[in-house]
Amino acid sequence: MQIILKNGTLIDYKTNTNDKYDILIENDKIKQISKEITTQADQIIDCTNLNIIPGMIDIHCHLREPGFEYKETIETGSKSAVAGGFTTICPMPNTKPTPDSANILQKIIEEAKRVNLCNILPYGSVSKGEKGEELVNFEELKQAGAIAFSDDGMPVVNSRLMREAIIEADKLGTFVASHCEEKSVAQGAINSGKVAEELGVQGVLPEAEEIMAAREIVISETNNVRAHICHISTKTTKNMIRDAKKRGVKITCETCPHYFTFTVDEVKTSGTNAKMNPPLREEKDRQAIIEGLKEGTIDCIITDHAPHSKEEKQNELSKAPNGIIGFETALSAEIMNLVDPGHINYLDLVKLTSYNPAQLLKIDKGTIQEGKIADITIFDPNEEYTYTEDKIVSKAKNSPFINKKLKGKVKYTIVGGKIVYQD
Repeated sequence: MQIILKNGTLIDYKTNTNDKYDILIENDKIKQISKEITTQADQIIDCTNLNIIPGMIDIHCHLREPGFEYKETIETGSKSAVAGGFTTICPMPNTKPTPDSANILQKIIEEAKRVNLCNILPYGSVSKGEKGEELVNFEELKQAGAIAFSDDGMPVVNSRLMREAIIEADKLGTFVASHCEEKSVAQGAINSGKVAEELGVQGVLPEAEEIMAAREIVISETNNVRAHICHISTKTTKNMIRDAKKRGVKITCETCPHYFTFTVDEVKTSGTNAKMNPPLREEKDRQAIIEGLKEGTIDCIITDHAPHSKEEKQNELSKAPNGIIGFETALSAEIMNLVDPGHINYLDLVKLTSYNPAQLLKIDKGTIQEGKIADITIFDPNEEYTYTEDKIVSKAKNSPFINKKLKGKVKYTIVGGKIVYQD
């Protein structure tokens, strides 16, 4: 099978490419990149006015299977991911049962292979049952296919246990992704401050994230091991990581589109569809997250795609579960809030969404070069549309972007040389 992508703008961070090229895909690989390809092919895709980037990689999402299939499944989540331009996704282990053994992890991998839409590289949990009491067998899980380790959704409160976990994962050439939440100051529905007071709900203190982020930096620096901090949302966390990196600490981190798009004020209009953990913060934090992406403090953008049923999200603010879906709106949020205002350019965006995630995971992806696997995202950077509930591909509909005008539309997603999504 041969596919030619004609007249598109190829944007690739690794090769510093931002120019018009034709690309020949043969079977699962990129066969040729040239200014003009005249070869016959089974399919020719006209990419005039479209951008062609390495397939986007989301190193932090939730697919809910096994155990919570009423929210999302590996199949529905994969369909949502490819609709958003993602070719590789890494689901977190807060499922039921938890993938804390090779047997459970392999069942997830088998289902992902059956669905066969995008590359699914699951996390194993840090502790058995995500209870924070006993470590899993890291080596066994890694051999079974765990890309990394996390108890995401739950913080590992026991510092001795977390230290052991970070050191053990580092020895195996992988990492622990830490959900930073100091529970003693984390009680609440949304970020503490005026909006929480106005809505009459308890506020989550920003220190809930910052105290535990500081702990992971200390463990990383003292032991000279790598640690990764999930979904950072505050100015203080960003500044601590920036300063640690300047000292040569092996710390990496991620953020989500909602933290550079919205502030806590969004809760007043979107209600529980703007409730997540960590919560949306203040404008100074939003600006700090943008600054962190510009300066290179934040390594990558993830979605933290977190589906919930409509019934669950219809609960009052203090009782509704945390989380929003994110696969299908990530690219638009990045274009509108980072690229269009001039904070970063498209090469920087590819670094944050494709190249850096591949480097963090140590996988041979995140670039478009001859001989590489053809994982490719093709999008129209200028197409505008309104994101309505009936357009959502995910099983869940919990998004603050609903009924908002967005810009930037995925037109094709190609995984291993196969077109898995077409707008």
